[in-house]
Amino acid sequence: MVDFRPVGYVIGLLVAMLGATMLLPFLVDLAEGRGQWPVFLESAILTMFVGSLTALACANSAGGRLSIQQIFMLTTGVWVALPIFGAIPFVLGESEARYVDAFFEAMSGLTTTGSTVFSGLDDLPKGLLLWRGLLQWIGGIGIIVVAMVFLPELRVGGMQIFRSEGFDTMGKILPRATQISSRISTIYLGLTLLCATGYMLSGMNLFDATVHAMTTLATGGFANYDASFGAFSASTEYVAVIFMSLAALPFVRFVQLTTGEARPLISDAQVRGFFTTVVCLVALLALWQYLVYGMEAEEAFRKTLFNGMSILTGTGYASANYMMWGSVPVAVIFFAGLVGGCAGSTSCSVKVFRYQLLFASIYAQIRRIRAPHGVFTPRYEGRRVDEDVLSSVMSFFVFFMVTLGVLSVGLSMTGLDFVTSVSGAAAALANIGPGLGDEIGPAGNFAGLGDTAKWMLAAAMLIGRLELLAVYAMFTAYFWRA
Repeated sequence: MVDFRPVGYVIGLLVAMLGATMLLPFLVDLAEGRGQWPVFLESAILTMFVGSLTALACANSAGGRLSIQQIFMLTTGVWVALPIFGAIPFVLGESEARYVDAFFEAMSGLTTTGSTVFSGLDDLPKGLLLWRGLLQWIGGIGIIVVAMVFLPELRVGGMQIFRSEGFDTMGKILPRATQISSRISTIYLGLTLLCATGYMLSGMNLFDATVHAMTTLATGGFANYDASFGAFSASTEYVAVIFMSLAALPFVRFVQLTTGEARPLISDAQVRGFFTTVVCLVALLALWQYLVYGMEAEEAFRKTLFNGMSILTGTGYASANYMMWGSVPVAVIFFAGLVGGCAGSTSCSVKVFRYQLLFASIYAQIRRIRAPHGVFTPRYEGRRVDEDVLSSVMSFFVFFMVTLGVLSVGLSMTGLDFVTSVSGAAAALANIGPGLGDEIGPAGNFAGLGDTAKWMLAAAMLIGRLELLAVYAMFTAYFWRA
């Protein structure tokens, strides 16, 4: 029988830490003087109390080695428990959100999806705006640790190809996770401070720069204004592009950079593939805007670079309503969102390395057709790719497409139109943020969707953020018998 206590202990500690984090917006609300500070004080006390009790109840089993089953449950359980408590300030605060909306917003924040059900952001208390940013910032560092430590060991979605990058954590998951997360957290914090400084130099005030730096490095996309980045200067967009790009790169490469090893970053096939995709995407969209719509060259370049990078990395900021750019750019943007950034980053979606492995497998198969007696093995960065990795990648693609189709049908059954259903499903499952259309596009939000649709999308955010198979495995009878 599975022992749930080690899992409960870790989750309890993380919930208590989330409660302690609520004291930051409490102080901001207290300083703002709008009388909203009791919201975060009450939420913090409740969250820390429940989290601490849970950890204490399970403390007698702490410190032991986690089994694969327990790692699966921990990985999924954390992303279920934290939004449950992260939603409390939205219910008690000035937004007075219903719990379904509050949970949707908290899940969107912690999974760094960036879809929102809130409007009137310009008038919300600073504490709530900071809390949205903190949720995404916490989710960003959390998913890096999951991607580098847990998912490679769980052998899902082809992530096992990066086991050597995860510092060989099998059997020592908690101590190693602490060691890795401490090194990455320093880099993550440093980049956030640099980003905030860049935003202030471009004209943002201190509060806006801090919140947007958090959501930029998390590639989350929560903004402080309904107009998103349309409320800021052109120079701010360029600053955002720089740090969205950095956040989409493997953080293990930044760790290596701090030790003087630059070659792994330069030679990383993922990094080259990511920037190749960026160049092709921006060139196509900018030329379209310049030649078809006659947009001024610098504006065409800036708008397509910013919005294209935002969708590609899954950040979800918008500085223009790209639904007005025409059918071809909208289609390109939709498929760009299904690419994503690099594994081991805060970015979302399918990830560049999976497409590279897919194309390598297809190329090897084509060569086998031409020379049936030859031996052709897919290779990645010069290394032979094992069959179990390829099988895992193919399974991921199949599950991703099947889930996308089932979710789209499910959303359409709630009364949504085709474009809203498909783009909403893709936005949630790939953790992109905005969808397409007038309702959930870059100029809208998800507030008008029905409760059933919101619960479905919240579940899809969780499934997509944890690479699908890590969640689906728990719904098999074999998992519980193993």
